[in-house]
Formats: sequence, C-alpha cells, structure tokens
Amino acid sequence: MNNDFMDALTSLETDKGIDKELVLEAIESALISAYKRNFNQAHNVRVDINRDNGLIRVFAQKQVVEEVFDPRMEISLEAAHEISPAYSLDDVVEIEVTPKDFGRIAAQTAKQVVTQRVREAERGIIYADFIDREEDIMTGIVQRQDHRFIYVDLGKVEALLPQSEQMPSETYKHNDRLKAYITKVEKTTKGPQIMISRTHPGLLKRLFELEVPEIYDGTVEIRSVAREAGDRSKISVHAEDPEIDPVGSCVGPKGQRVQTIVDELKGEKIDIVHYSEDPIDYVGNALSPSKVLDVQVDVAERSTLVVVPDYQLSLAIGKRGQNARLAAKLTGWKIDIKSQSEAEELGIYDPETANVPGEPHDLEMFTEELESPDAEEVEEDLEEDTWPDDEEVEMDEEPTDSSNETP
Repeated sequence: MNNDFMDALTSLETDKGIDKELVLEAIESALISAYKRNFNQAHNVRVDINRDNGLIRVFAQKQVVEEVFDPRMEISLEAAHEISPAYSLDDVVEIEVTPKDFGRIAAQTAKQVVTQRVREAERGIIYADFIDREEDIMTGIVQRQDHRFIYVDLGKVEALLPQSEQMPSETYKHNDRLKAYITKVEKTTKGPQIMISRTHPGLLKRLFELEVPEIYDGTVEIRSVAREAGDRSKISVHAEDPEIDPVGSCVGPKGQRVQTIVDELKGEKIDIVHYSEDPIDYVGNALSPSKVLDVQVDVAERSTLVVVPDYQLSLAIGKRGQNARLAAKLTGWKIDIKSQSEAEELGIYDPETANVPGEPHDLEMFTEELESPDAEEVEEDLEEDTWPDDEEVEMDEEPTDSSNETP
C-alpha cells in the first residue's frame, strides 16, 4: 500500500463517514489471518500499518524464557539480549518477519476489507435515513412482484409491499408510481428491510397532511381515522379556533384537496366529519351522511343507541353495516341503530326529550375521564355486531348525500 491508498481512505472518511482508523485496524486484523494462512505460520504476529505512508510490516511476537521448547512462540534470554539488553524473562520480543511478496496479499486483503466496510457503511446510512421515516409516507416506483410481495423502489432501497397490505381495488404494474406508508424498518444481514402499506390508516392521515396546509401547520388537527382500504374511510378533524372550518379546510376549494387524495387511493370514498368532545354530536357526525334524531349514551358501557328516520335506516347502517362499523371505529363508541318507528314501538324514543346532535346538551354526565378502549377490544365488539345489508331495509324515499362525502 502507498500514499494513494491512505488518501483514498481519507476520502472515504469524508464522503461516506467511514472512520479511517477503524478501517486500518480491520485491515491489520485481516492481514494477520492472511499471513498465517499463506505462509503456514502459527506463531503470534502483529501487523503494523504506517498511518503516514501506508508501509506494512509484520512482527513475530515471542516470549522470553530460560529454556526454549517452541521456537515459533519463545526466545531464549540470551537471544533476546542480542537484540536489546533491556529484555528480561517473560517479556515479549517483536521480530520483523515481513515476507518479500507480502504486498500483493496485503493489497488484495485491504481491498476486500474496504469493500466490506463501504458496503456496511452504506447499509448503515440507508438504515439511519429510513428509521426516521417510519410512520411516514414516501413515493416509490413498482419494480416487480411475486406471490408474496410487490417490490417498490424508494430510491436507495427496495421496499416490500406484502399482499396483506395491498388495496384489493388496486392492480400494480411495472413502473407505476404510488405513495406508501412505511410501517417497519429492520436491520438484516443483507441490509435494511423496509415494509410498506397501502391499507394502513396512517397513509390516509399523512396524505391529508400533505394536501391540507392547515393540518400540516397544526391549525387543524386529525383526531381519528377509520378505514376500510379501497372502499370507504372516515376521518374526524378539529380546530381550536372557532373561526376555522376544519371540514372545509380538508375538502378544499371545489373539493380539490380531498379529490387529490381520493385519486391517489383509486376512488376510495372519504367522509370528513367534525370531532366533538360531546359523544352525542360526535356519534351523530360520524354516522354522516345519515340524519340522526336521537343519541342515547351509556357512559359506563361506552355505548350509544342511535335513532334515525325510517327512510334513512339503510343509509345509517350502510352496505353490509359499513357506515355504522366505521363510525364505531372512528369514535370508539359502540353504536346500536334503530329506526324511528321501531324506537317508538319499544318506547325508547320521545321527540320532546331526544338528544339531537348539534343542539345544546347537558354534558355533566360526560365530565368524568373516559379511557379509550383497546383497539383489539373495539374490533372484537364490532365483529359481534351483525348489521343487515342496506338492500334488506325498505326505504320510503331516496336519501340525500352529505356535502362532506367524496363521490
């Protein structure tokens, strides 16, 4: 090795952040193994690389003893004194044993070590870049696919999109551009492994942050997201400033902002509703686009009984119970929906005492601190509920869509 090699190590340290001293120490360790392997030497050796000019020297290390039994590992006191009178018993004497043709072996070994270190450093840099991008979205290009994954190029690395995280309404073709949510970044022996998703609720949240400046700067806050990927989603938003319309901010002028997100999600319908601390208003808003006549709240069970007009029962429940199911996920409250006529027959609805969303309510019963239920418990509760298909419910007239629902 020469000065050019040392200069190259200095450049690597500057450009890729690879510690020059650590590389030299790794080369010295590798050269010890190479020396023993190529020259059939079993004795202890030390390799020294001059940090200024790159000169490599090999030293055999021998212990000073009174009587020599293994000349490869030991040296007599008399022989040691011939080198230096300062040596005494049990000292270690270093004798240079650098082979004449060691330079070629050293160069090859150094190349292998540097290549390995560069590869490790690049993997480390990529991992450091992407570990900070967990729970964020990135744009990638579809490269290929097999029976398990879609492989998406994110620039420095290929990310994996598992089948379970693919939207059922989407087909993926080579060179398609798509935005994906990074769910997990792991270190592996082959480099960092990036797992991405197109179905995660976080994808919807991040898309709104990109498209809505008021969400990005914190003026409008996303409080909850419920999503059935590829079909329909609900998102609740809130603004501390009463002068700001959080739903209007998300919809955008002529619906442009939310339409951009719908296009990215290949036509997935999105309901944007107002968040409220009042569970009557919140549940009523979450069941949009249906009209709600009454919301009866059981704080202890964290459940609600909702009464809707007969002609909107189908709209409130949704196809295969989707609207009610998403509303329950969004609010964290169990929702039982009754038609007006059924509720009146059961004697559980009185228009005079009804809790109508949007009207003033007595909130004293809601002042106690309520903990959000565990997500798995909510899922289990929702799975136990059976909702009729909207086709099974007779409708007297065609319901009207809410203005905050995307087409």
